[in-house]
Amino acid sequence: MAKRKIKLLSTVALSEDLPGRKLKRGEVGTVVEVLAADVYEVEFYDEDGQSYAELALRGDQLIPLHNHGEPLKIAV
Repeated sequence: MAKRKIKLLSTVALSEDLPGRKLKRGEVGTVVEVLAADVYEVEFYDEDGQSYAELALRGDQLIPLHNHGEPLKIAV
């Protein structure tokens, strides 16, 4: 399987638990900075848009998310 490139402002999910930061596999964040080759600053937000974590992560700790070209649907 080809590795997808992670870009600035990509939506990503954690591929592993980070107990030292109280983050769990699957939590979703946004890449806010590309720090180096395969190193990204990712910010995590709650449902109210408040940031609760920001940290540098390696590409192998992230799963790039996408919507296959379909518009995102908002549940009401």
